[in-house]
Amino acid sequence: MAVVLSNVNTEAGLKKLDEYLLTRSYISGYLASKDDMAVYTALSCAPKSSYVNATRWYDHISALLRSSGVTAEGEGVKVESSASFVASTPEVADKKAEAVEEDDDSDVDLFGEETEEDKKAAEERAAAAKASTKKKESGKSSVLLDVKPWDDETDMKKLEETVRSVKMDGLLWGASKLVSVGYGIKKLQIMMTIVDDLVSVDNLIEDHFDVEPANEYIQSCDIVAFNKI
Repeated sequence: MAVVLSNVNTEAGLKKLDEYLLTRSYISGYLASKDDMAVYTALSCAPKSSYVNATRWYDHISALLRSSGVTAEGEGVKVESSASFVASTPEVADKKAEAVEEDDDSDVDLFGEETEEDKKAAEERAAAAKASTKKKESGKSSVLLDVKPWDDETDMKKLEETVRSVKMDGLLWGASKLVSVGYGIKKLQIMMTIVDDLVSVDNLIEDHFDVEPANEYIQSCDIVAFNKI
């Protein structure tokens, strides 16, 4: 599903970008990629501090550029001269325009006309974010976990349900996918965003994944990536 962004140097555009990054560490995927660079270079300057999520993302990309750089390919977002971001060629864009006329929701236009449902969803996300940090303001981290089953007969749907069933202040589960490790066995890779002073990843694994009933499905859980945001 293509992500469409435009007018990121306007107040409305920055607001939508900020909402988009509320539950995401990067523009796409689990790592900083060329998609992030496309959006980063299109911004004429750093976002205002009032756009908390956009500022957090911008500072993180800036830090990466000063240290290790950004090399991952991403999912194909590119910058056009109009400062809009589309994952398509002009020919595909024409087809996309026709699809929009037919009310096709296959693409997500983050800067189109805002509906009541969009406003309600944004308010709910903002309320959830405020509630998670109400007790104590602190730094956040984006964490990628590898969750491995016992064997190829483990119910991976139940395994993921078990992982996501863990609820605590300062913890937000994100995107996930199954990755083959061989011999018909797949592991679960899942993202989470944590408030550093409220959630210890080591304690989370030890207290919730290494004990019953979670260990009926989970053989081990490892931290693959841990990035401050």
